[in-house]
Formats: sequence, C-alpha cells, structure tokens
Amino acid sequence: MNRIAPALLLVLTACSGGRELRDEGSDRPTIVSLNPCTDAILAEVADPRQLLAISHYSKDSRASSMEPEVAARYPSTGGTVEEILALEPDIVVASTFIAPATRAALGDLGRRVETFGSVASVEASIEQVRQLARLTGDPERGEALVASIEGAIADAGAEGRPVQAAVWQPSGIVPGEGALISDLLRRTGFASYGAARGMAQADFLSLEQVVADPPEVLLIAGSDAGQRHPLLSDLPQMHRESFDTSLLYCGGPTIIRATERLKQIRQGAS
Repeated sequence: MNRIAPALLLVLTACSGGRELRDEGSDRPTIVSLNPCTDAILAEVADPRQLLAISHYSKDSRASSMEPEVAARYPSTGGTVEEILALEPDIVVASTFIAPATRAALGDLGRRVETFGSVASVEASIEQVRQLARLTGDPERGEALVASIEGAIADAGAEGRPVQAAVWQPSGIVPGEGALISDLLRRTGFASYGAARGMAQADFLSLEQVVADPPEVLLIAGSDAGQRHPLLSDLPQMHRESFDTSLLYCGGPTIIRATERLKQIRQGAS
C-alpha cells in the first residue's frame, strides 16, 4: 500500500530538481544525504551537481563536521519523505538509524536507500570513503581523499613516549577504546588516560577525579560547569587544551582536521 497521499504525488511529479542534472547528459546518480558524516565525505567525492542536498545538521556548527563555507554551498533537508522526493534523487544516503517508516516509504516510491553507520577506526573510515565514492561513480575522487587522510596521519605521527591524554566530551564523558577519536589519539602520539583507569565508552569523568588524578593532557570538548572550573588552572602538571566537538565523531575529511589539531596539541605538550 502506497504510504504517500495522491495529492502529494501530483506535487512531487511536477518537481524536476534531480532530473535536470540527468537531462544534461550525466550518467552519475544524484544524491541526497541525511547524515552529517556522509555529508562531509560526499562534498569531497561527488560532483557538486550530484549532491542535491545535505542534512540540516551540517548547517548547525554544533553538529556539523563540515566547514561552514562548504556546507553553505548546498541546500539542506530535514529528512522528511516529502522533502526528499521533491528533490528526486537517485540515491538517498542515510544513517543506519533512519526511521523504518521513512525507509519503507522511500523504497515504495522507487528510491534507492543506502545506509552508513559510524566508524570506529581509520581503516573503517577509509572503506566508507571508498564505498561512497563508488556510489557517486567517481572512485578516483575517493582515492584522492584516502591519500589525503593517510598523508595527514603520517604527518601527525609522533616518536617517543606516548603522552597520556583524556578527552573530556560533552556531559563530562570519555570515549572508549573503540571510538574513532581514540584511534586518532594512538596514531598521533597519545595514550588513553581512561583506558589506563578501566574507563569505558561514555563513562563519566568528574572534576574531582581530574583534580585528584590529572592526566598529562586534558582535551576539553565540552562546556559543562566542571569543564570550565577555575580549579583546572591550578594543575601545573597538566596541559589543558580545547578540542572542537566537530572533530570527535565523523571520519573522512574530518580525520585530516582532527589529526592536524592533535599534532599541534602534542607539540605543545612536549
């Protein structure tokens, strides 16, 4: 049974956003992305005319993994079936958490939906880049981005003893060893403060613990009261730095910016 009202279908039939690209002779698929992490990758590996819209999250600096000037080049969508169909994409790229009803409705109306989960390592991110580049029909752009990622990681590598670091995320939690940021820390010359103390993904790191048992480097990626407390300035043995939350969760080109920042912090701590 069709999940979209007939009147809506008449409106959508009159739209031609995705069709215009194909009428110009391109055999590459048009795409709408609903995931801020895939937004950033697709902006690198797709022709600009292929990417019809990105997620509304990428227009919000608090949730985006894209530079604002890059996000500004694309329209955004809230992810409703109506908005997506009006753009007439060949492929909808979404998170694995896409609502089942939305996915079913898109499938009923002939839209191909490809889902991508979060990545926990550089290797997983590189594979995701390659998968998305294959979807766009331009695997060469994917390999160019992979080369940039690998080059940034090689450039940010550090010799000598790893420096113990804690990443203090929003709400005062720490990442687990299976998080992408933990992989990047290892690759840029850091050791995990949380892992050394048996802390797991999303465990709470209190201000009291930081003061009593400070890490060598504290990366503050939140703005809770404890993370701004004056006591943190009274720990001369601890190097404290801010770390943008936009660098925490996504792979692809975000890895390049994250490793550059970690390299800078590692050099400052040394």
